[in-house]
Amino acid sequence: MKLKILALSLCLCLALPAGANTPPAENGYKTPHPALQAIAEAPLTPHSRLGPLGGTLLMIKRPGLPAIADVAQPTLRLAGLRLNAAMRAEARFSFGNSLMLISVANGSERPVLGLPADARIAEAHFSPDERWVAVTLWESGGVKLWLVDVKQATARRLITPSLNATQPGPVQWLAGSNRLLVRLVPSTQGPQPQAPTVPTGPKTEESLGGKVAQTRTYPDLLKTPYDSDLLDWALDSQLAAVSLDGKIELLGQHDRLLAAVPSPDGRYLLVKRLRRPYSTLVPLERFPETTELWDMKGQLVKVVHERPLIDRLPSGYDAVPTGPRDIGWRADAPATLFWAEAQDGGDPSVSTTVRDAVFLQSAPFKSGPQRWLSLANRLSEIQWGSDDLALVSEYWWKSRDVKTWQVRPGKPADTPQLLFARKSEDRYADPGSPMTKTLSNGVTVLNTGADGKSLFLAGEGASNEGDRPFLDHFDLSTRKTTRLWRSEAPFYEEALALLDDSGRRFISRREAREEFPNFYVRDLPAGQLRALTRLPNPLPQLKGIQVQTLRYKRADGLELSGKLYLPPGYDQKRDGALPLLMWAYPQSFKTKEAAAQVTDSPYRYNRISPLSPLTALARGYAVLDDPAMPIIGEGKKEPNDTYLEQLTASAKAAVDEVVRLGVADRNRIAVGGHSYGAFMTANLLAHTRLFRAGIARSGAYNRTLTPFSFQAEDRNFWDAKSTYQTMAPFNYAEQIKDALLLIHGQDDSNSGTFPIQSERMYQAVQGLGGISRLVMLPAEDHGYRARESVLHMLWEQDQWLERYVRNAKPRTDEVKR
Repeated sequence: MKLKILALSLCLCLALPAGANTPPAENGYKTPHPALQAIAEAPLTPHSRLGPLGGTLLMIKRPGLPAIADVAQPTLRLAGLRLNAAMRAEARFSFGNSLMLISVANGSERPVLGLPADARIAEAHFSPDERWVAVTLWESGGVKLWLVDVKQATARRLITPSLNATQPGPVQWLAGSNRLLVRLVPSTQGPQPQAPTVPTGPKTEESLGGKVAQTRTYPDLLKTPYDSDLLDWALDSQLAAVSLDGKIELLGQHDRLLAAVPSPDGRYLLVKRLRRPYSTLVPLERFPETTELWDMKGQLVKVVHERPLIDRLPSGYDAVPTGPRDIGWRADAPATLFWAEAQDGGDPSVSTTVRDAVFLQSAPFKSGPQRWLSLANRLSEIQWGSDDLALVSEYWWKSRDVKTWQVRPGKPADTPQLLFARKSEDRYADPGSPMTKTLSNGVTVLNTGADGKSLFLAGEGASNEGDRPFLDHFDLSTRKTTRLWRSEAPFYEEALALLDDSGRRFISRREAREEFPNFYVRDLPAGQLRALTRLPNPLPQLKGIQVQTLRYKRADGLELSGKLYLPPGYDQKRDGALPLLMWAYPQSFKTKEAAAQVTDSPYRYNRISPLSPLTALARGYAVLDDPAMPIIGEGKKEPNDTYLEQLTASAKAAVDEVVRLGVADRNRIAVGGHSYGAFMTANLLAHTRLFRAGIARSGAYNRTLTPFSFQAEDRNFWDAKSTYQTMAPFNYAEQIKDALLLIHGQDDSNSGTFPIQSERMYQAVQGLGGISRLVMLPAEDHGYRARESVLHMLWEQDQWLERYVRNAKPRTDEVKR
């Protein structure tokens, strides 16, 4: 008896026989089966913002997927940026359309009044005192600044001039909660430059030799002098302070501003300005820039650093530029700068005991910087607490080493104390991340409890039984850890923000397999859990999905895991083996122990976004999601040198397991993946016959097109030529004998996954007589956003599975398993 499921009863349709040669019609965008369309058009989950004092939760409600007309709007592609010239902002397509304020004390809800009926809300930021919310709206005249009165739950436009939102942080609160620091479009600026109609000369580049440099393949780079002029025009902005009554005070002169961050005491601004010359080889983040200190009148106090163009870096992911980098404010001090400087020339191949040094310099900045710390690896993060406490983390990619030191900024001569040390890939050993609190000036520091000697660590709680988030108390004096709380089955719950200094009351987000995620207030002493939100399940028709964590072994004995999903109502005795879609993404590891760790939790809500492989459940398929595909290189061995052997062994182990369980038919299994998962898909079709079809979205297949590293491979093509060539499925296109569906966004901006990758892969398979289909989605990036594109993608995937998987017959040709 075939599968009979109420939620899927309308999903069954006639499929073309396996191997049919009649292609689908090619007339414009397609709409998938109603069951799939319902998933794509389900309400989107609201965004949330918790006030810095923990008293108010702001919910930003969102409409459905944007239309292709919005996604395809004209875009400037300059130096790795994608900008909406008309709005003078980063190109974006997801907006909120209304705001709701929720009281943490009693759960009362108040809609914010006064916003336009068709509001397009881009950003929302609470003031440090939680009385106001600064909101940016996209309007016909540009990006505008609005102000929400939290007490009154009303909104009003604060100023008339438009913001320049081409760089992050166009709006920030200043200390005191009565003024905002903004970047405006200069009132004196002229119109957008026009492209020359006559070429001014050839494009010329020249190399004068030097050391090997690691420069990845970047998209959207500058190409002409006109592009450089256009970038200058787009980034030109004017700093200003805006009071709550709308009064504007201009600060300094307008320029190509990249960032402006106020000091914690509100007396200075740390400003970054772009400088020429630009480059056609690297993106904006590596262009020359000047870092300066201004006073709050916009007057220059000090030039902190003049960074040159970073057009060459040594090889390796641990390479960094020389000179000051990561310049910022010490959050717990009135006005103290910090930064890191490489002590090895930024070159990981140099043998030395000190890689990075950290420097401090305090107001009034008359004295030179003070060398504060020496690190054996690269500075990763500093979390500030007080003169007596900061946590400094260092990291080394090659070894995956992570160390966290307890230091006393107020006593630089004190020896740092090692707090935590582990491998970044060892999730089981993760002690958690320190909880923080927001001070009255708006800066975030470590929450050290009522006694000032504590940390509260929240983590995912990865374990052999899956993730079980936790909240711990850590005594800095005794180094003793006390578990305050741990998520209990059958729920997945994580602590988000503390509501007191004892760690006993906190806001959490809780979910279960059949329970949509919502926010709660958990009171440990009282044993109470109170709901803050009651967001409904957007896909009730898929309630009853069955899920289990599979554990199985690879041929070499390595333990693997993955999550198996079965459609609602599935009964193995009645329905037998199903067609199955396996969706995966390989990961590199340095140890077998880390590779064997279980990921995720069996108690999480069964999220089914339109881009998820779980959409196939609505058509009666089983889905094996994220089966482990570890690529391991222990010690001095590089993982990718045995990529194919390990990949195919992992895939075979996963297929054997679902077949052994009786839930999947060996002759009706498809494989798929996005980005590096697409690369995996093409390789599995080229080197095995485990699958009847593959779905590869936004992938890269020819590694000569990414010669200076990719994914976790930090060697260049010429240092690891054999590995690059062996890993590239393009080189084995003649071996692809099963149906390969290639989908790619025509405007993919991801480094390495240029659209030409899918175009050339299709051309190879097609030209060699293989079964393949190429779908290029207009105006789409690395991920797909427009409603029309997402619906069409679902249609393509469904048609492919129906044609080549659902009714596939046992193979008659000799195959390799």
